[in-house]
Formats: sequence, C-alpha cells, structure tokens
Amino acid sequence: MNYEPDTICAIATAQGGAIGMIRVSGPEAIDFTSKIFRPFKNGKKLEEAAPYSLTFGQIIDGQEVIDEVLVSLFRAPHSYTGENSTEIACHGSSYILQRVLQLLIQAGCRMAHPGEYTQRAYLNGKMDLSQAEAVADLIASTSAATHRLAMSQMRGGFSKELTKLRDQLLHFTSLIELELDFSDHEDIEFADRSELFKLADHIEQVISRLTDSFHLGNVLKKGVPVAIVGKTNVGKSTLLNRLLHEERAIVSDIHGTTRDVIEDTINIGGITFRFIDTAGLRSTTDTIEQIGIQRAYQKLDEAQIVLWLIDEPPTPLELEEMCERCKEKKLIIVRNKADKASEADFSYVKSLSRISSVGAQGSLDLQFYAPSESHQADLQSQGTTDSHSEPVMLSFQFIELSAKFDPSLESLERLLLQAADIPSISQADIIVTNTRHYEALSNAFEAIHRVQHGLHDHLSGDFLAQDIRECIYHLSDIVGEVTADDVLQNIFKSFCVGK
Repeated sequence: MNYEPDTICAIATAQGGAIGMIRVSGPEAIDFTSKIFRPFKNGKKLEEAAPYSLTFGQIIDGQEVIDEVLVSLFRAPHSYTGENSTEIACHGSSYILQRVLQLLIQAGCRMAHPGEYTQRAYLNGKMDLSQAEAVADLIASTSAATHRLAMSQMRGGFSKELTKLRDQLLHFTSLIELELDFSDHEDIEFADRSELFKLADHIEQVISRLTDSFHLGNVLKKGVPVAIVGKTNVGKSTLLNRLLHEERAIVSDIHGTTRDVIEDTINIGGITFRFIDTAGLRSTTDTIEQIGIQRAYQKLDEAQIVLWLIDEPPTPLELEEMCERCKEKKLIIVRNKADKASEADFSYVKSLSRISSVGAQGSLDLQFYAPSESHQADLQSQGTTDSHSEPVMLSFQFIELSAKFDPSLESLERLLLQAADIPSISQADIIVTNTRHYEALSNAFEAIHRVQHGLHDHLSGDFLAQDIRECIYHLSDIVGEVTADDVLQNIFKSFCVGK
C-alpha cells in the first residue's frame, strides 16, 4: 500500500485525565513541533536534541503561553512508526489539547485517521499485520487471558510460527518449479517426495491445531456466554444484578418484567463471562412477551453455560427436557427462594446431582451425574421418556443460593469457572482470536490437503506447485505480505484515533 509521507497529529489519550498526550509523526514532525514549542533556558532546541530525550518548555501561540509541557523526541527509523516523531505531554484540559492541535495543523500537520500510527508502523516494517492487529486487541483486553493472548501475538509468536511453515513450503515449491524447467529434457526430481509428504503432514497438523484453537480464542475474546433462564419472577434479574454488582436489570414482583435480552460482562478469576438475562419462560398471549421468550430460547441455544434458576422443584419431564436442550452445554440448576419450598421437595434433584449440605462457608461438593440403571428405571416409571428408544442422560450441577451462607456468590462463581473449563493461558501460547486469521488458516488447510492428496495420487509437479503456492499465499495473507489495500483500510479503521 502506498501512502503520502506527510506529517500527522492526534490526541493519544482519553479525555478527563490529568495529563494529555499528543502524538506527531512524519518527516517534518520535529520541525512542525519546534514552530510551536519554546524550551526553557539551558534547554536545547528540538532540532538539536538527542533522540529518546525529554525537553521541558512551553507551547506558545505568538507571545501567548498555552501550556508548560514535556516533549519526547524520536528520530527515524527508531520510533513506533519508523518515522520522525514527537509526543507532547501537556495538562489534560480539553481546551489546551485542542489549542495545541490547532497550532500543529497551522504549522503544517494534518489530523491522523483512526489507526494511522499503527498502519504506518506496519507499512514501514516495524511490525507485521498480525502484530498490528494485536495492538488493537491489547487496547481492548479486559481480562488476564485476553491480555496474555494479545501480548503473545504482538511479540510475534504467531508470526514466527507461520513464517517457519511458509519458508519450508517456499523451499519445496522452488525445487518443484526447478524440476519443471528441466521437464523437456529429462525426468528428474529435485524435491524429495517422501520429505514433502512429511512436511505436508506436519503443516496440516500445525494448521489444524491453530484453527481448532479459534473456538477457545473467540470465547476468551468475547467472553464465555452464560444464559440465565427460568420461569417469570423466579429471580433471574436479581441474580444478574448480584453477579454484576450493579442494578443492571429492572427487578419487580410483576410477572414478565423482562421482555428482551439484557447482556453484560464481568471478570471472574481472570476470565470474562458474558451474562445474558432472558425473558421468563411461560405460556402467554402477549405478542411482545412471546418475542422475548423466543429470544430467550435462542440465547439458551447460543450459550456455553446455562444457569437454570428455579424456586420450586422441576417435574421429571421438565428436568429431562432442559437436560436434552443443554446436552452440548454445561447446565447449572440454581435454587432460589429457599423459603418457598421444603427441602424434601428438592430431594430427588439433589440425589441426582449428589449435592452435599451447604456449610457455613457455602462449600459445595458437586459432580456431574450419569444416572444408573435404577435411576433410569425410576424416571421411566414417572413418564419422563419420550419416543426415543433410550432415556435422556441427565447431566447437570445443582447449587442453592443463600444470602446467609454465601452473600458474595463465591460458590456460584467457582462453579462457573469450573464449567467454563478454560485452560491456563501464558504469553507463550499461540491461540487464534481473529476471524480473518481463522479464515486464512482454513483456506491454507484446504490447500495443504490438496497437496497431500496430490502426493498420494502422484500428480505432476505443476499441480503440486500450484497448491503449495496457494497455501503460501494464505499464510502470507495473515502477516500482511499479500493483503489488498481495501483489506488494510478495513482493519485499521477499527482502531482508535491516536494509535
């Protein structure tokens, strides 16, 4: 991508802070900053200052002093963008920041576009495209896990893995194409087919591992989806507010208060959970409420964990139907309003989940339940099976909420972390979190599959070379070596101004 090497400026800090930062980058960044900056006595002019130095002085407009500031100076190519750069640290007043920007524009700068500093860093070879995208992920990180993933990608772990695979493929495709140059003269092979077999198998395994990691990466980036479901007025909105530690949802004794989906996130144990409060499940003739109930079932289907809130024991049929709907998910049954029903009423649910009594600290001993043949027979006798030849296997966990024993919901939070089953993440782990990367890897996976089939079927070198080149193309697309200009514009426009 070509760009005009002009000089840009932008505010790089959020409003409301004590200090505000303005970044200037481009061939004339130092000259333009010098026009509005006057160092204090004994201070060097910016043109004479050493790189990586701070100069204390004043921003001036003629004889008017706008602010006392510190100016950091970086000379090309040793800067974030690879260009001459200055950073003006002034007081955080929005008036001061806007005045400094106006003076810089009058001096010859133009306002930067969103993500233009990082875009220039990419174009000047300071980082590849996957590292540039990781900058945005790092800014947006909201948990320890997403921070580690962004740091790993920004430090080049993902890029190094892809570069190694690409270089190995480039070596073989060059040998195969060399064979084609001699094809008119004699039947020779420069590329060892057995070695190419091994390489193709290795690359397929690596790409498969990376594409498989996208599910985990997507969950970590967007948050583990947790749907809170149950009948009307059972306490779903109250539970959401308790989990979020704020009054996010309206709480009322009136049935059917929540008619639409309410979502919010919270960090638990370094993992982001995305809680979804849904409309109460019941039969109704209210058209608006019916739409809310349909959305509730939709969110239940999309969730990874389901909190089924109850205040009275479910019938065996209700229990089986919910377990069937959640058979690919983690189902946690949460008992609320303990004074509404007796302990005996919940005895069969507890027996299935093997819950221990709640102690003074709210400690729970919970295990997943795989019903024995005797339990299955009991369920069949209660009419809980349908037309299926085998009864539904119940799999859920059960917890009782009690403000007396567990006012902070620590037991439920521990259970959510257990159900999320997120492995520990370090900055050395390579996990795909970007949809664009996932699509490119999927295309590379298909190409390397064709290489494997071509080797097995003893295809000629020109067919093998085409599929290898396609695999190389998709791997190179991730780090930005073959990315089209419109794709770059789409990537960087999502960045914040000043980065």
